[in-house]
Amino acid sequence: MKALSITTVILLLTGCAASQNPPPTPEVSRIENCKIASKQEIAGLFDRWNQSLQTGDASKVVANYADDSLLLPTVSNKPRLTVAEKEDYFRYFLKSGPSGKIDSRHIQIGCNTAIDSGLYTFTFAQSGETVKARYTYTYQWNGARWLITSHHSSINPENT
Repeated sequence: MKALSITTVILLLTGCAASQNPPPTPEVSRIENCKIASKQEIAGLFDRWNQSLQTGDASKVVANYADDSLLLPTVSNKPRLTVAEKEDYFRYFLKSGPSGKIDSRHIQIGCNTAIDSGLYTFTFAQSGETVKARYTYTYQWNGARWLITSHHSSINPENT
């Protein structure tokens, strides 16, 4: 009888301990499925974006952005939230033949996210003018590719 009581107590305690360890939450599962990215891969996303500028096609540039992304552009005061608003901006911007070059950058990588911030210079083929600006791109891995979730660009204060 005493052996049966000890066994019952052990089984009860084991059951209690198991119930204190709930199954993984969706957040834990999400972390387990993080896209592993290198700084070089994230740096290449600017090159992809810059190459899309060279096509002169606003829709190809906008294809780099998530549908619910935010664009705070260099030469417009209006935030661009929709695909149509982004295409409108890039149709205007692309007329001047822009090409960007990174001058300095800082990349941070998280779980399915990345931030690329720094300084870049745009050269405009139409006028030969150059503009130095600050930038921040935030990216999110959508399961198939990296997309821009926010893009802020502003002319350096000493250029104004």
